[in-house]
Amino acid sequence: MANSIFSDKTRDLSGSAIRATFKLLADPEIISFAGGAPSPDVFPKKELEVIARDIFREKGNLALQYGITEGYTPLRDFVKDRLVKQGVIKESEQVIITTGGQQVIDLCAKVLLNEGDNVVVEAPSFVGGLNCFRSYNANMIPVNVQPDGMDLDYLEEEVLKKVKVKLVYAIATFQNPSGITMNTEKRKRLLALADKYDFFILEDNPYGELRYKGEDVPTIKSMDTKNRVIYAGSFSKTLSPGLRIGFFSAREDILEKMVVCKQVTDVHTPVLNQLIAYDFVTKHDYDAHIKRSCELYGKKNALMLKCMDEMFPTYCTYTRPEGGLFLWCDLPEKFDSQLLFKKGVEKKVAFVPGSSCMVDQAQKYSSFRLNFSNTADENIIKGIGILADVIKSFE
Repeated sequence: MANSIFSDKTRDLSGSAIRATFKLLADPEIISFAGGAPSPDVFPKKELEVIARDIFREKGNLALQYGITEGYTPLRDFVKDRLVKQGVIKESEQVIITTGGQQVIDLCAKVLLNEGDNVVVEAPSFVGGLNCFRSYNANMIPVNVQPDGMDLDYLEEEVLKKVKVKLVYAIATFQNPSGITMNTEKRKRLLALADKYDFFILEDNPYGELRYKGEDVPTIKSMDTKNRVIYAGSFSKTLSPGLRIGFFSAREDILEKMVVCKQVTDVHTPVLNQLIAYDFVTKHDYDAHIKRSCELYGKKNALMLKCMDEMFPTYCTYTRPEGGLFLWCDLPEKFDSQLLFKKGVEKKVAFVPGSSCMVDQAQKYSSFRLNFSNTADENIIKGIGILADVIKSFE
């Protein structure tokens, strides 16, 4: 009876288990591999302090006033120029600034999806995306992530040939939560499938610039000749998540409809935040800043993998990402990562159970996600040791 006050779209919606684990960070003894935050060590705090002070002195009225929904024009131009130079979009395409990359997912779902529409998601996938599609009563169809990306044979034979799909949601580069990158051949095939079976692709790419080894892979959007891809990016992982600045590009009619829906959601992304971001990326060496971040995350990733290689039992397998902030661990089916999580918290180490990243959260999963970007090196060593002992205690 209590649930009857809620709309159909939100009745069965629950808070993100990942967000809930943030409460654990209040305990200074907890070693957390559960978050997805960048390291504060790479925040350009001194530079941003000077920038914010100068903005209030020189552009205070602009910073504190309403802005246009599409975003602060100089920042939009910067992002567009950067994406054009990277080959992601064409000169004729537009870019819109959003309040974080998460808003792109929400606006895309709001514009494209009716209740019951089929949305293909990777398994595992980003919990923020999953909860967004849940909130619109979409029917999510999971497709397993293989070492080289989404299982496209299964997608075509078991999904596309049987039901009408409206949208495929893909984090193709350094996927959250697996760290896996879809190879170029699969990206091309996914585009071909989109044209053949008439669906759109939401390419969510907040981690793409955080590559610390290996060769770049072209974005799906860069190969899109039929306007099938809505491309989402963000400054959250390369500059600051607290500024809440994301962006997207899409074909004109979809883009314009998303702008109208953004007006309903928040009118515009805070102008002050956009001014701060713009001044940093134009007055400082943004690429050098990203390079420093990549160097730090590469070292932390290598350290975590070294510790896991030395301490984890051999029956635990895990991904070896070439960028991003996460890796994914698989245990034999007899393990339950929810029970591992509870035992881990008792031992003062936290991670994300696999069920949080799946469509069916009630099902038992033996997999789990680890984040290495925001943990001190000594705690990576200590925490992996504790986690290894927790896993072995369930043998």
